[in-house]
Amino acid sequence: MKKILFLLIVFSATMHTQAQDINSLIKKGKESIVKKEGQPGTDDIVAGLKQALSMGAEKGAALLAAEDGFFKNELLKIMLPPEAVKAEKTLRSIGLGKQVDEAILSMNRGAEEACKKAAPIFIDAIKQMSVKDAVSILKGADTAATAYLQGTTSTALATSFRPVIEESLKKVNATKYWESLVSNYNKVSLKKINPDLSSYVTERAMSGIFYQIAQEEKKIRRDPLARSTDLLKKVFGSNN
Repeated sequence: MKKILFLLIVFSATMHTQAQDINSLIKKGKESIVKKEGQPGTDDIVAGLKQALSMGAEKGAALLAAEDGFFKNELLKIMLPPEAVKAEKTLRSIGLGKQVDEAILSMNRGAEEACKKAAPIFIDAIKQMSVKDAVSILKGADTAATAYLQGTTSTALATSFRPVIEESLKKVNATKYWESLVSNYNKVSLKKINPDLSSYVTERAMSGIFYQIAQEEKKIRRDPLARSTDLLKKVFGSNN
């Protein structure tokens, strides 16, 4: 009888311990669920990054595509190449300042017009973003998404931008005048200047648009008020 009673006590204690273990596991499971509730899944991350990139790219392109988007932007205004500063001073000193100003204006107008073609190129690249790319971007630096866009669209942008910029420069004979100026300047100067003005402006225009997109990306990552959709709040808010 004592042996039976002892076995019953042991059995009861064992069941009680198991029950406690089960309850503990259930409690931990619930805590885990609560902790993860609201955290973005893989699909959310991909969708959120695409949305952020699309918004940043479209807004950045629109800002620079507007009249004076480049020309009155102190940070992005396109001036003559640094190596041409001496040549520019010479031209202004002999009364050709107006032509120089017209050339500078045409460079910026060309860049502004070219930026109107940027958004569709960006959107097409964004659609191709992989899950691996999205996760890497989310964990990356403040401009990781912009860097992705730059790496996947630069060739297409240059191809699209250059004809528009060339056309703008031709309107004031900037290219023709520039090539003539550079050709003569290079004959007497040890430091040569690249005569391809269209290439120079194209590079500056692309640099400007990626700079602007980077600013938009930083806002979304750092400023909760810039996350204008629930998806952006979920993806970028959880990563803070």
